[in-house]
Amino acid sequence: MNVLVLNGSPKGEKSNTIQLTNAFLEGMAERTALDIDVLTVSNMNIKPCVGCFHCWSKTPGKCCIHDDMASVIEKMLASDIIIWNFPLYYYGLPSQLKAVIDRQLPMNLPFMEKGAKNGSDSGSHPPRYDMTGKRYVLISTCGFYTPKGNYDSVNLQFDHYLGKGNYETLYCGQGELFGVPELRSRTEKYLQNVKTAGAEFASSGITAVTKETLNELLYSRDVFEQMANASWEAEAESPYRSDQAHDSSLSFTKQMAAFYNPAAWDGTDKVLEMHYIDVGKTYQIMLGKNGHKLLSENFLPPTTKIETPLSIWMSIAKGELDGQAAMMEHKYRVEGDLNLMIHWNDFFGPGVNAKKAAGNPIPEKRTNMALMLFPWFPIWFFMAVNPGIGGVLGIAAGAILPFSFFKYKATIFECISGLTASCIGLLAVFGFPVSILLPASYLLFGIMWSVTVFLKIPLTAYYSMYGYGAEKALKNLLFMRTNRILTACWGFLYLITPIWTYFFMQNRPAMLLGIVNSILPAFLGIFTNWFQKWYPSYYAEKC
Repeated sequence: MNVLVLNGSPKGEKSNTIQLTNAFLEGMAERTALDIDVLTVSNMNIKPCVGCFHCWSKTPGKCCIHDDMASVIEKMLASDIIIWNFPLYYYGLPSQLKAVIDRQLPMNLPFMEKGAKNGSDSGSHPPRYDMTGKRYVLISTCGFYTPKGNYDSVNLQFDHYLGKGNYETLYCGQGELFGVPELRSRTEKYLQNVKTAGAEFASSGITAVTKETLNELLYSRDVFEQMANASWEAEAESPYRSDQAHDSSLSFTKQMAAFYNPAAWDGTDKVLEMHYIDVGKTYQIMLGKNGHKLLSENFLPPTTKIETPLSIWMSIAKGELDGQAAMMEHKYRVEGDLNLMIHWNDFFGPGVNAKKAAGNPIPEKRTNMALMLFPWFPIWFFMAVNPGIGGVLGIAAGAILPFSFFKYKATIFECISGLTASCIGLLAVFGFPVSILLPASYLLFGIMWSVTVFLKIPLTAYYSMYGYGAEKALKNLLFMRTNRILTACWGFLYLITPIWTYFFMQNRPAMLLGIVNSILPAFLGIFTNWFQKWYPSYYAEKC
């Protein structure tokens, strides 16, 4: 299938719109073989039409201007699909691309024919060549927050030019965001939807569901317009202007503040202080229920304070540096409430519109540590009192456990726990000494914890990650370090528990053993709750 792309952006390959077109072509290529020819109009010699009509009278079908337009017409005639790629310029086409349309006069006959193209009575000229079967797509971005209402003149022109309903459109507002590295996580999701549209177009046509997804805003109007205004303030503060000093730190902070998502407000107003140590500038962002406010003076006590070189934070925002790795390497430091940092993407992430654009996926199953502990409880709490009952309950717990996986996400630790507890219970039922089985159960449990300290993901991380961004938390170096320490603590406790368990089984009543083996984990649980909050804050504040 021959595809001709007319890139009408004066920016050529650096165009924001061409990213959408490339994604669309990638999707098409997944469904059919393509022979793609991209013409960058700004690099071509295409002069404006002079209105001499020689192509209708003296040299029918041929323009008297000898430039690159003749080859464009040849390629259009040879193409199965023609994609018009352009940014919206003042509610219309860029002038260079408009010249391409004007110079297509040789492709029409001079005689008028009722409803020749647009199916209306407004008057039209029939085509000189058979264009039956050709398909057209208009892909465009604009600088408004929405394309709605801003492409009316473009649609009217192409209704006359190609015929109403004879072309597909993919219009996207907030087009300049595709050139901002800091927003790549959001724009790449949109480009993936464009790719889906391309695949559907190559098959049976773009579905209504995909069109609805593409019509969703990248960001809300308020967020986008605040970002846009902040970027123009940066332009206004350009060093080329003599009346103002350039202050990139202020414009950068304003743009960052514009991303604040009030939906993340947790009932407590927060004050985020940004201190850029390399430029000596400090700003505060007040985060409240109804929005944010930027302060450059009369500061309030900060909830969270970030001390960082501006260059480092800008690199993190652009995706050039990993934020967590940079903190672990002490390239910046954080004081105060670290919760805002942990949930940064909630406070300064894509926002409601972006989440809505992602659709309504099936809720993800989550892990539950109680399930991993469940098979062990009958062993630890009943076997010392009555080995037979404890053994039977252990076997039953191991057998019941798999049914929980319909609701919860299974890990290997549930499988190990269920199998091990069932085996210990079976041995107890057949009369194996409980004085050996009970200490062995704690030992095996401790080994399971301890081994994971040396693996890529420690045991506790599998269960605590959902409070820290789910799968993203596993890439958080500080989160992983905290959980590795905690896993080591729990592993050590259960590795030494068999020592006094064996002693108590020989010399003390079982009730006393149960009390001891319940109190120690309870104290460690209290320590865990404290440590998982204290340690990240302590590490983040280190210079």
